[in-house]
Amino acid sequence: MVEKQQQRYEETVLYRIRHSSAHIMAQAVVEMFPEAKYTIGPPVENGFYYDFDLPRSLTPEDLERIEKRMKEIIRGKFAFQKKVVSADEARQIFATQPYKLELIAGLEQGGFDEYGNPLAEKPDISIYSHSSFVDLCRGPHVENTSLINPEAVKLMSVAGAYWRGDEKKQMLQRIYGTAWESADELKDYLWRLEEARKRDHRKLGKELGLFYFSEDIGPGLPLFTPKGEMLRHVMESYVRDLQTSYGYQHVWTGHLVKEDLYKRSGHYDNYKDSMFPPMVDENIIFRLKPMNCPSHMTLFKEMGRHSYRDLPLRFAEFATLYRYEKTGELNGLTRVRALTQDDCHIFCTEDQIGEEFALALRLIREVLDRYHFSDYKVRLSLRGEGGKYVQDDEKWGKAEAALRSALDANHIEYFEASGEAAFYGPKADFMARDVLGREWQLSTIQVDFIQPARLGLSYIGEDGVEHTPVALHRAVTGTTERFLGVIIEHFAGAFPVWLAPVQAVLIPIADRHVAYANETAARLRAAGLRVEVDARSDRMNAKIRDAQNQKIPYMLVVGDKEIEQEAVALRLRSGENPGPIKVAEFLARAAEDIQKGN
Repeated sequence: MVEKQQQRYEETVLYRIRHSSAHIMAQAVVEMFPEAKYTIGPPVENGFYYDFDLPRSLTPEDLERIEKRMKEIIRGKFAFQKKVVSADEARQIFATQPYKLELIAGLEQGGFDEYGNPLAEKPDISIYSHSSFVDLCRGPHVENTSLINPEAVKLMSVAGAYWRGDEKKQMLQRIYGTAWESADELKDYLWRLEEARKRDHRKLGKELGLFYFSEDIGPGLPLFTPKGEMLRHVMESYVRDLQTSYGYQHVWTGHLVKEDLYKRSGHYDNYKDSMFPPMVDENIIFRLKPMNCPSHMTLFKEMGRHSYRDLPLRFAEFATLYRYEKTGELNGLTRVRALTQDDCHIFCTEDQIGEEFALALRLIREVLDRYHFSDYKVRLSLRGEGGKYVQDDEKWGKAEAALRSALDANHIEYFEASGEAAFYGPKADFMARDVLGREWQLSTIQVDFIQPARLGLSYIGEDGVEHTPVALHRAVTGTTERFLGVIIEHFAGAFPVWLAPVQAVLIPIADRHVAYANETAARLRAAGLRVEVDARSDRMNAKIRDAQNQKIPYMLVVGDKEIEQEAVALRLRSGENPGPIKVAEFLARAAEDIQKGN
């Protein structure tokens, strides 16, 4: 399905615009640096790039000159012309371009396309020319350069990139650009990029005092402040309480597991590179736990003989897992080495798969709605060519059929993605869009016929015979850390009242008002609100500004009038100023906002 999506993208006008823009950019760069060695320049999501081997590092001023020249080329109305050539002809054309010669050799052998991607069949060798520039390319392109809007093209940045992604090979300079059909689309895209920078959870996390990373602790290991831990606690408590109401039971299975269990489950062969190094004690090899399923399955087994009447059993756990992610792939909270997963494993009969899927689906929908993720779709992740999958076609067939049936029964539209399955079974992944339109994989439901059999799980069926249960793997928010990073950016740090680590701050105008502020804070805390008192000697306006910067939902100013009336002067982080309100009335308002999820 991923290949089909790429094929559909290649058939769009936007793809042709971006592909052609990459060639135009390469022409401008080669004109500026005649000795330049150019490599590949594919369209990508939201734009394009091209990699160059240049005599010096590019500067921002260089990008401005290149972009200016690109617009001149675009206005020249140069036609893109395709020609199929022999390998020898191609070598003559690109005689001074060593990277192109390497690609031509791959094309001649039939193993790779002009981007270095493996191919099933030997392709034609084709070139595209426009103006004075010729490139090794299979297309497609626009008919001529004038079909590109010069006001909808912009160069974005320069980054380092190894040739063919191999750190042992030459470091190149990669120029990124973006191209759209209209100037308004470009403007909107640049706005979204700027808004994303403002919302970056790494920046906001520090500004809001939620979490930090320290070299003394190590990369990928976040430290959460009291506010950050309160946020985690609220998030996890919400899901814990909700899934308890849905009939899930919570368990705990520790941090260390014998390596042998992962060998029997199949995780060792598929995930050993993501595991931290082994620890040995008295000839027993332990691993920091990178996933929960083998532990939950072992717990199911150790609890004794199960009857079909005991099923389904739903084991949930907020477990800290440890994964040896590469340093270069770590990214704030969205890619860490210590992660807390809201994991669940449902042990059921084959006949119960549909019902359990529907139950998990209702739970996931309720949680996503609570976090204001109303725009999401489902990806049916299946096996693909060349992946590491347990070889058992019969069980895979049953799992895929069961998952499709469950999706269809719940009237869920989905798209297929080959190669995205877990090694033990297919899965339904929930892909949600945030307020900036960015897509995140958040929730998942997986069907597993394989691990329960490998680990010897069984139950006594209605027929009095032993059967192997099916395991459904289910995560609602995935991991606390990653989900927190996503929602920080989704809400720009202005969390809904129910989620905000500090829901209200009392701001006394003068020292004589501090006692009343503390009394009111105690009353609000007794009602269940998370409240602080800002008793600093700073001016009131400075305190209000600080509270707004901290994105606290309610600022409650108290002075002489408020003390007389047993009230507070309400201000909102949005800048609204509703004014004096009785404390009881404020509590009612806050309760309503929390209930509505505001």
